[in-house]
Amino acid sequence: MNILSQLNTLISPVLPVETGVFSGIPPDEYVVLTPLTDNFSVFGDDKPQLETQEARISLFSKKGYIKRKIQLVKLLLGADFVITDRRYIGYENSTGYHLYAIDVANYYKLEE
Repeated sequence: MNILSQLNTLISPVLPVETGVFSGIPPDEYVVLTPLTDNFSVFGDDKPQLETQEARISLFSKKGYIKRKIQLVKLLLGADFVITDRRYIGYENSTGYHLYAIDVANYYKLEE
């Protein structure tokens, strides 16, 4: 398993979700997942055992984004994700969307 598939499985019952860019006509609320890093930040004996994967969850909302933000944070914490950053990016006048970003990390057993 990897972070993108885990996030997709977690979020897709709640909101439409795609990776990289939303294809087609976007709904009033949706999520785009962007991979950020894959690294071996935690290991011993000079051989990695775990891989840390990080991704950004970009919430786009034409409605009030705060309820969705709270809902996503609860989902993520309930699924044992580490939230590394949360921030309001801004309002896009041209599209009418508020954009809120949540950066997350999770640990995965290194696959050989």
